[in-house]
Amino acid sequence: MADSTQTLVSLVEGQQIPYGGDRVAIVDAQLAERFQPGDRLVVVQQTGDLLLIPADEHRLVSDAVSRARSAFRHLGSCPDEAISAFLSGFADRLEDPLIRAAIDEANRVDVADARGRGRATGRLVLDDAMCSGMVAGLRSWASGPLRRDLRVEDIEHVGWQAEVRRAPVGVVGFVFEGRPNVFADAVGVICSGNTTVLRIGSDALGTARALMGLALSPALDAAGLPADTVVLLDSPSRAVGWALFNDERLSLAVARGSGSAVAQLGAVARQSGVAVSLHGTGGAWMVATDAADPQRLTSSITHSLDRKVCNTLNVLCLTRSSLSTTLRPALVALGGRTAVLHVDEWTLDELSAVGVDLRDEVVVDGLGIAEIIVESELDPGCEWEWDEVAEVTMMVVEDLEGAIEMFNRHSPRFVASLISDRSDEQQRFYDGVEAPFIGDGFTRWVDGQYVFNMPELGLSNWENGRLLGRNAVLSGDSVHTLRLRARVSDIDLHR
Repeated sequence: MADSTQTLVSLVEGQQIPYGGDRVAIVDAQLAERFQPGDRLVVVQQTGDLLLIPADEHRLVSDAVSRARSAFRHLGSCPDEAISAFLSGFADRLEDPLIRAAIDEANRVDVADARGRGRATGRLVLDDAMCSGMVAGLRSWASGPLRRDLRVEDIEHVGWQAEVRRAPVGVVGFVFEGRPNVFADAVGVICSGNTTVLRIGSDALGTARALMGLALSPALDAAGLPADTVVLLDSPSRAVGWALFNDERLSLAVARGSGSAVAQLGAVARQSGVAVSLHGTGGAWMVATDAADPQRLTSSITHSLDRKVCNTLNVLCLTRSSLSTTLRPALVALGGRTAVLHVDEWTLDELSAVGVDLRDEVVVDGLGIAEIIVESELDPGCEWEWDEVAEVTMMVVEDLEGAIEMFNRHSPRFVASLISDRSDEQQRFYDGVEAPFIGDGFTRWVDGQYVFNMPELGLSNWENGRLLGRNAVLSGDSVHTLRLRARVSDIDLHR
């Protein structure tokens, strides 16, 4: 039979591209003009997005994955001591004043460039706290037990035994937002015997180059580990992320960043047959009932808004019966952050009924709140992105059950906190909310290193269903598979 496949060499404006089995996407003029022979076109079967991967970007990624696969084979013969030495050496270099000064200068250039383009830089700055966190994470990996080949379970039979053992998965692909500390997070996969290919957000690429060249790569070399155990995709193009997740040789694809971009990357990986771990949509919810301690509520809100990350307070729900005791403590905390509040008309009416009119600018100024934005159609599922001035949605709900229903319907099913001194309410909340992270105070506790004393690769939500057999905190220790090994003592054993 003749081969009916052909190579795509051009696109035409108006060309129909089938996707999803019964739909078509249309090639626009810009895409048709940009496409050149040798380029790749990835059709996202879930959405119909047409993603152009230039030939040069495809070759860059393909070569990087090939190198990481080769390094994975060599890493299996390296002793555990070498991996620990690498992690310690990476930490030592981050603490070296001369090396740190050079990395700081690269970061300063990145930050200045990002600010010049109007980008938020709150998570881009490599300050002392971020660097200390990286060092602490690396040292925790170095001092802990490595688990490349760990016996998990023994199953005894007459005449033979089956062992269940942990094993590395292979090459892990990462696409991260522009945060320098992701390097310390990502190298955790080496502890379980994996290699990795990284694509970091373009805002932090200069910092990433400095970290690789001055600290990470020299530490690999000094420890005797393969040079391509960690490969940085040195390109600002988003296309390298698409190409990476489209490479079926990956064993796991991890994406962390904004919700829409992460969802798109996940769709690309899934249709390529690559397992995914997505950490995109965030925004924590907090509910207060009439059993809430006012001081606890104020403190919980304050400490949930210290910076904008995925576990930052995004939606505050006050039950109607609680307004007389919870509203002012909540507004005091929000005013302390000079927050921007998003509300709807119904919420404003409910607040006015207890004597607080947020339409009155004098009251707003007195509370220190920066701005009240009245939404004609308030979207409780919107995650606010801010850099310095906190943004929060505030809603009045009928009761605790109403808050649980709102959370399950509109939230990303991520972090939920209930401020209430009633144990029965706490139990009903825990039983009712669809979230992997539930608490009774501030929301920013949701962090792998804070909880488990080990760096996290990301935090998963339940937006698309509960996870299969693993923690919602993904760490390097989580990236493994299982193998079975039989040991036969009866040479005549048969079935």
